[in-house]
Amino acid sequence: MDIENLDAMGCAELIAAGQISPRELVQATIDRIEALNPSLNAVVHKLYDKALAAAEAPGLADTPLRGVPTLVKDLDGSTAGDPWYGGSVYLKKLDWHEPDDSHAIAQMRRAGLLIVGKTATPELGMQVNTVTDAHGTTRNPWNLEHSAGGSSGGSGAAVAARIVPVAHGGDGGGSIRIPAGYNGLFGLKPSRGRVSNAPLEADPWGGLVCRHVLTRSVRDSALLLDWLSKPGVGDPYAAPAAARAYLDEVRAGVRGLKVGLMTHHPLGGALDPECVAAVRLMGQRLAEAGCVVEEASPPAFANLRPEWLGVVVTAWIAHELEDLIRRTGVEPGPGDLMPAAAGALAAGRKLPAPVYIATMEAIHAWSRTMKAWWADHDILLMPTSPYVAPRLDVLAADPGNAAMGVSLTAPFNMTGQPAASIPGGWSALGLPIGVQAIADFGREDLIFRIAGALEDMAPWTDRKPGVCAG
Repeated sequence: MDIENLDAMGCAELIAAGQISPRELVQATIDRIEALNPSLNAVVHKLYDKALAAAEAPGLADTPLRGVPTLVKDLDGSTAGDPWYGGSVYLKKLDWHEPDDSHAIAQMRRAGLLIVGKTATPELGMQVNTVTDAHGTTRNPWNLEHSAGGSSGGSGAAVAARIVPVAHGGDGGGSIRIPAGYNGLFGLKPSRGRVSNAPLEADPWGGLVCRHVLTRSVRDSALLLDWLSKPGVGDPYAAPAAARAYLDEVRAGVRGLKVGLMTHHPLGGALDPECVAAVRLMGQRLAEAGCVVEEASPPAFANLRPEWLGVVVTAWIAHELEDLIRRTGVEPGPGDLMPAAAGALAAGRKLPAPVYIATMEAIHAWSRTMKAWWADHDILLMPTSPYVAPRLDVLAADPGNAAMGVSLTAPFNMTGQPAASIPGGWSALGLPIGVQAIADFGREDLIFRIAGALEDMAPWTDRKPGVCAG
């Protein structure tokens, strides 16, 4: 039985039919971690005993995902009583544990998922490449010399390598979509407020951060969003309620949807021709499926200012570290923080409040003009990243090149719109290429319809990376 090739819903169907038990699925996942993680470095905390116990618990939820193993990113949410290092030597030295499940993690458990471990992330989510002093380098299963992306890089590598069918992630500038693109997965950043950030956070990174999952199938992502999109008590806001279950949207059809193709860089930068070709090919497929497809993109891109993101990230990383210093009672010492985090802490402590407020006001004003384009369109289709997964040695030599990776994703963290990376094929070197689909605020349903149609027309799960179970 090739259970490693099944998606989460497929695994749950086997459990429901009595063909396999949750414990057997968890043990198979543990075996895959032990076999593949030495090459990938995707899993940094192993929660095997807890997962095995949960698999045999009499109260295991009777849900569509009952008994399916998963992994949780070691940053964008806490699991009760487990290590939470956020990719940082500072927290690793303290062996910091969080006492409670975050709201989204609690919803994953209620959905029936069993948490087998926690995945690697760059320190405090500050890179699109998962390399840390705390845990080392996470590698791409399609080519170990290339980046797995970030900041949900460990989750992306683990799902692509078929360690688990679904893994948790978070996205403040592209941190779900970029690993999804680099690893050949489907990765949705939901609308702002769709997934609660309770209980420790209300509006992280000024509303830029959203949490969800990375999956191999579109239907798994849709079903999980049906479970995760439950408002937390006291949330400052919530996204509009869906008209029906997201799972029902995946095969609902796309005829008549108006799609714009963006094949140039909004900031005038270079785009890999292979990434552009993937966008055009997906546009052709959608036209064949009955969409109205044209070359079109929001003119407001011309007024986007990249420095806005820098101000927001600097202010919030400083705030997060100050909060951790208060909670732990320990100030980071020399070498406890990598240069990016240490620099953000120092700069954020000096950042005037009026500068941060003015930046947020500029982002919101720009977002209003940006989102006006969707009054006449349903979907914008564009590359997820300006390039396919880069070599790790290239990133090490030119860290600024890695920062360019968020230039096509971060704008939609600013606007709060739902955006997903959809597998769009492979490069000449055999690396996955992600194509990004963006809908109007609150319209995840349209993304699931587009992604489901593309998955039917050109399935991507049959092709496996070199480092892979099975």
